This record gives sequence, structure tokens and C-alpha cells, in this order.
Amino acid sequence: MLDKTFDPKSAEPRLYAAWEASGAFAPIDDPAAEPFSIVIPPPNVTGSLHIGHALNNTLQDVLIRFERMRGKAALWLPGTDHAGIATQMVVERQLAESGNQSRRDLGRDDFVAKVWEWKSQSGGAIVRQLRRLGASCDWSRERFTLDEGLSAAVRKVFVQLHREGLIYRDKRLVNWDPHFQTAISDLEVEQKEVDGHFWHFAYPLEDGSGEIVVATTRPETMLGDTAVAVHPSDERYKALIGKAVRLPIVNRPIPIIADEYPDPEKGSGAVKITPAHDFNDFAVGKRHNLPMISVFDDFARINDNAPLAYRGLDRFEARRKVVAEFEALGLLREVETTRHTVPHGDRSGVVVEPYLTDQWYVAADVLARDAIRAVETGDTVFQPKAWEKTYFEWMRNIQPWCVSRQLWWGHRIPAWYGPDGKAFVAETESEAQRKADEHYGHTTPLRQDEDVLDTWFSSGLWPFSTLGWPDKTDDFARFYPTHTLITGFDIIFFWVARMMMQGLHFTGQVPFKRVFINALVRDATGAKMSKSKGNVMDPLGLIDAYGADALRFTLTSMSGQARDIKLSTQRIEGYRNFGTKLWNATRFCQMNGCARAETFDPATVTLPLNRWIIGETVRTARAVTEGLADCGFSEASEGLYRFIWNQFCDWYVELAKPLLTGEDNEAKSETQATAAWALDVILTLLHPVMPFLTEELWAQTADLGAPRAHVGFLMTAPWPDLPEQLINPAADAEIGLVIEAISEGRSVRAGLNVPLSARPPLMLIEADPDQRRVLLANAAQVERLLRVSGVESVDAPPPGAIPFMVAGAMLALPVAEFIDLAAERARLAKEVGGLEGEIRKIGGKLGNPDFVARAPEEVVEENRERLVEAEAARDKLHGALLRLQGVK
Repeated sequence: MLDKTFDPKSAEPRLYAAWEASGAFAPIDDPAAEPFSIVIPPPNVTGSLHIGHALNNTLQDVLIRFERMRGKAALWLPGTDHAGIATQMVVERQLAESGNQSRRDLGRDDFVAKVWEWKSQSGGAIVRQLRRLGASCDWSRERFTLDEGLSAAVRKVFVQLHREGLIYRDKRLVNWDPHFQTAISDLEVEQKEVDGHFWHFAYPLEDGSGEIVVATTRPETMLGDTAVAVHPSDERYKALIGKAVRLPIVNRPIPIIADEYPDPEKGSGAVKITPAHDFNDFAVGKRHNLPMISVFDDFARINDNAPLAYRGLDRFEARRKVVAEFEALGLLREVETTRHTVPHGDRSGVVVEPYLTDQWYVAADVLARDAIRAVETGDTVFQPKAWEKTYFEWMRNIQPWCVSRQLWWGHRIPAWYGPDGKAFVAETESEAQRKADEHYGHTTPLRQDEDVLDTWFSSGLWPFSTLGWPDKTDDFARFYPTHTLITGFDIIFFWVARMMMQGLHFTGQVPFKRVFINALVRDATGAKMSKSKGNVMDPLGLIDAYGADALRFTLTSMSGQARDIKLSTQRIEGYRNFGTKLWNATRFCQMNGCARAETFDPATVTLPLNRWIIGETVRTARAVTEGLADCGFSEASEGLYRFIWNQFCDWYVELAKPLLTGEDNEAKSETQATAAWALDVILTLLHPVMPFLTEELWAQTADLGAPRAHVGFLMTAPWPDLPEQLINPAADAEIGLVIEAISEGRSVRAGLNVPLSARPPLMLIEADPDQRRVLLANAAQVERLLRVSGVESVDAPPPGAIPFMVAGAMLALPVAEFIDLAAERARLAKEVGGLEGEIRKIGGKLGNPDFVARAPEEVVEENRERLVEAEAARDKLHGALLRLQGVK
């Protein structure tokens, strides 16, 4: 007999260890099996499981378990990303804490060895945490973006792109983190709103005839100004175009140029141009062939291109000095306070600078062409489809991709330089040396490029490099292209686009056929989770409290087409209760002799109740199959919830009780066998979403009756394929009528506060002969579940009876003797009035454009939800009030 409750804390580690030890996570060997593969979005090796990981990996696991049970050779390939800057930062911090050392004190080789040591001891905690979630990855194939196989693929790709002219060196602006002294990607830049100032500076005209006023939030950059730009149509400045101003402090003449970039409506209409320190200014500088004067060094200190008094100053110290000097010169026209967005390094927390440096770039516009075409033609599809627009927008406006980083941890760029700076790009140092010797005509010492590659460069190869490319491996032949990628919308450009570009270029095929963009998890109010708000939900803590299955079902059921998931512990607790409900129903079936019958055939059952539950099981199986195959995770899980909780546990089990305890042995045997059959199908359908609970129930019910056709774990059992012919419309109509009569009767009782002890009869007033036959035949179930004294067929309702309609039939409950009619009318009218007031109040708020525009998004959404709830409650109470009209 099952224990009274399911204990996830003891069951989950035991079951997971058994699954993993059995080899069930690996794809089946059957060469005839259709391959189905997913590669995990590799989490950072430094990472810990957060709620976004929990959502993303739950959906992947649901899909891989489903396809595995459908008989496919299902591979979910796991791994981690070396996470260049994040990992380097962890180890640098440890060095500083333990011995006040820096990486430069150690030297490159010893520092990299230290990082590998940290990785072997502490890295990859997230992999262990994914196991707690139930992730059924094939751990025997686990990869790491810096392992030897992937490193070889990275070198090959770099060399080939360089040979094709698609990787090159260039001096361009990058996001520069002065703390780490490296370029960083846009994804590693965090935009923060800060209080600041607009300083309005006057630049005197070179001929002494006047001045032009420009405004800036970064006065220190004026040391590198090389022009002042005005709009060509701005009448105020047309006569000045082509003239010059004398740049104060620097005492350098710079031209006044005409360009579309300045907005005549903003400020003075004139803009200072610093091509080496602003992305927009860089574009203007390119158009007008302006000098690009960088005034910062790698630490964002003022360099030797500035006047002597500024050299060596920190940028913010230089800012104060520039402002003071403009004021002393009488050229500070205005100081305007403002609140503006300033880019910060997400790891370092310092202000990021646009910085002009020599870096390696990929000609992304060339690689993007095939990647755009693949989505246009449907070779790869996005779900939801709306995300294709985002993909196209990014890809059609793609810029050169900076792939070099000034770090030590990562894939070192396979380029070696001769004494004259000429680069020799090769997969190995010996090959580079051979090229150099050939070029110079003698053996020449080389030095390797100090930089490493952007992490996104190696992770862009993930779908094919993890399968063995460039070698022609069996895994690559069998599992590439992969089938589905499940990821977040925030890395469509940074990762999905990179994989599309590189996958097509190097394999000639798309890396995946479908991209499912999962939602963003927010807190219960709709606010974004953050440590500063204190609203972060730790998935491991939630698993400890509610079990992995409850968390998985919550995330799956809420993963609809919307972008946001509002997660609350109440939801998770509710789905834990759902698991408990199924556990209790299984225990009830055990206690009542429900067991598999060796000769059971669902097509031959005779009782309407059993034919009905078989039909509902078939409908659910078909809907869940269709939903999961189409990544309709919420539709599939919500369908399972309705079927298991409402139809099986609430209705079938309750309606079957008289049959299971009655004297009709034939009816009892059929019901016991039907219940056992339906339960096996339920466990199979629910397994991808709630693997631990279902596997435990599968094992605990293995000896109930005849042996199952499948011996072994539920996770490897075949997926149900049930014929539509098992649906019986007559049984549906019959049991549907009984359920609706009980449900509507309960609603009448609840709405009018009829005491539970009251036992009025249920009266059949206007009903066709079939309806009367059905309700009278099922009178025992109706009496017990509706708490009525009997089911009677009458011509007209007696005084004090409340009529209600069910499937066109008029039924009635005579309840006047059990309640105070006048008091009930007054109560209902008062409650309806209160709700009407609340509806007007909330409606007034939502009808106010100012409130909708200014209030936080989560507050507006909360009010919309309250309005829907209030209207539903009002309508329900109003319906009860209407029922009392005319009742005496």
C-alpha cells in the first residue's frame, strides 16, 4: 500500500540516481529510431541555478522526456560555458582576498592554471543543481567550451574566416570596461539611470566673430573634440558651415561641419563631435574623415594626447578640472541638472567608455545573409512567431562583430606577430612559424596575440562543435541539425543569431529547426526579480519546500505565449496539492482493488461511466501529444490538470465509488480494470512534467494486477497512442448531464447559503425522456454528491423551489424551508452593490490615461486582474439574486 504522502526529499535523489545509473538518459541505439536532439544553452561555469534557468531547463526536459517516450533517439546534450570575464573575475577576487595578489603578479600561464584549478574544484555547481530539477541530460556527453575538442573547432573557424577575409583587424569604438581593461559585449553592459548634468560650453569662433554653444554630460571628452556639427537646414548656422572654432583648453582649431545627426530642436542645435569617445560621433567622424583623437588610456585616465596639466588624471577628476577651467575662462554658459542613462559594466559596476582600440572583427553582415534567408524560407522557425521580427530587425542592421577580449581566460586568438607587426593566423603555433619563416625567408621569433575570443564566438559553434565537428563523427551525422532550441528572448541576437550565422557557414545547414523563446519569470506582482528588491525566488529553496515536480508543473503551466510569468509560492503550493490529489486518488484505487486485467480492452467496456472516462483519457492524450509536439507547454499541462483533478479525481473516482463498493461484481471488475488502465495512461502523460511523482507511483503500482507490457522505468515507457474510436458520444452525453446537474445544483446551494445539512429533493420538471432516464438511473450518485434526499420527476415546481437549467432541462431545488429568503435577498443585494462600487472605482483608474501611463506596469496589471475578478464575482451573485426573484 502507498504511504499516506509522497516524500520528494527522499524520493527525488533516489529516483534520479537510478535513472542516471541505468543509462536511460542516453539516446537509444536503434538505427531506425528518428533522431531528436536539443543542446542545452550552456550556463556559465560560475553560475548557480536561478529561476530563469529553472524555467528554461524544465521546458527542455519536458520536451526531451516526451520525445524519448515517443520512441525517438532523443539526445539532450549538456555542458557549460567558460564565461571569460565572469570566471576570471571570480579567481582574481580570490587572489586578492587570499594574498593581495593580482593576475599580473602571477603571470599569464600561472593565472590560467589557477583558473583551471578553480574550475575543477568549484566550477560546475549548476550541473549538480540541474540534476535536482530532474534534468535528464546525457551527462556522458557533457561538454565545456574550453575542452580540447571545442577549442580545436574554435581555432579552425577563426582561421577559415580569416582566410576568407571575414575576420580582420580594425580600429573601431568598443564598449570598454576600465576596471577589467577589456572590450565587452552589449549584453555585458547594464544601463543605469543616474543624476547628472548638462554643461553648456561656449566654443569661440576662430575669427573672433562670436561663439557656438554645445552641451555635454561628459566634459572630459571635449579634450578629444575634432569638430562641431550643425544640421544643414539650420538657418542659424548656415553661414558658419566650413568655418572653425578654437577648442578651449586644447587651443586647437576644429571645423564646423554640416551633418544630419544634430537635431535643431535640441539645445543650441550644435553638437560637439568626439569620434574616439562616442558611437554616434564615430559615425559622423567616418562620414567626414575627421581625426580620431583618443584622450583615455586603458584605465580611463587622461593620456598624452591631452594638455600636460590633464595627463594621468582619472576621467572624473579631469571632468571637474575641465568644468572649472571653462568657468575660469568665462565660457561656461549654463549647468543643467538631468537624470540620464549611463552604461556600466555588469560585472565591474564601473562606467563603461566608448573607446577606440585595435580589435579583431567578424564581417557579420556577410554571414547574416544566409541566416536571414533561413528564417525567411522557414528552414528555422521561431515560436512565438512574433520574435522573427526582432531577429530580422537585428540581423538586417548588424554591425561588425568585435570578437577580441583583453582577458587571459578564454580561447587565445590563434594569431602570431612578427617583429614588424605582421600577423600570421594559423591553427597551431608551428603552422604560424612555418608561414612566418616562408614570409621572412629565415627563422623569425613570433609572439602570440595576447587577447582571447569573445565567449559568444565559441558558444556560437555550440550546436555542431559539441557533436564532434570538424571531425565527421557518428553523433554529428545522426543529431545535426538539432531539432529545437529553447532559450530566452534577451539572447536572440547575442547567441541565436551567432549560431545561425556560424552553423550555416560551416555546415551548410541550420543549427536547429525550431527556436522556442521562453518567457521571463517575474514575481507575483509582475515586477522584475532583483536582489535589491528582495523579491528573488531561489529555485533550490522552492524545490526544498515544495518538491521539484511542483516547481516544474508551475513553470510549465505558466509558459504560454506571453512574455512574462508571474510566479508566486501560492501557485507552486497549489500544484504540489495537485500532485497530492493524484497520489490520494491512486491510493484510493489501490484500496478498492483497482488492478490491471490481463484481457482488458477499453473498446469492450459497457458501463457509461467507464466508457466516458476512457473517452476523456483519449481526448487528453491526443491534446497533450499535440501540445507538447508544438511546444504548447501551458496548453498541455493545463489540459492534464483539468483532466486529472476534475474529471478523474473529482468526478470519475466519486461517481465510481458506488460501483466499487456495490454488489454487482461484473460492474465492479470492469470499473477496477478501467480505473487501473486510466491511471497508467495518466502517469505516462504526466511524466514529462512531473517525473519524480509519476515514476514513484509507476513503481509502487507495478504489482497491481496483470504485469505491464513495458518492464522498467516509466521514463522509457512508450507514449500512449489511443484511437479516437474509443470516444463514445452517448456516454459523454449521459455522464456530462449527471455532472452538470450536480455542478449547477451545488452552485445554487452555495449561492443561497443553503446549509450542508439540508437535504431537499432534486426535481425534474421539464426534461426529455432520455434525460429523465439518465438522472433517475444515476440517482444514487446524484443524491450523495449533491446532498439531496432523492431525484423526483414532477410536472411543476412546488412553492419555494429554485429552478435552474441543465442541457435544456429544467430542474429545481426546493430550498425555501432551509433559508431566510428576505435575508438572503438583502445579503446578495448588498454584496452585489459593494462589488459594483469596487468595479466603478477600479474602472475609473483604468479609464484614466494618466494612471495607465504613469503607474508601474505591475500595478496596472494587478488592477486589471482585480477588475476581472470583481466582475466575475458580481455576475455570480447577481445570478443567485435573480434565482430568488418570485420565490416565496
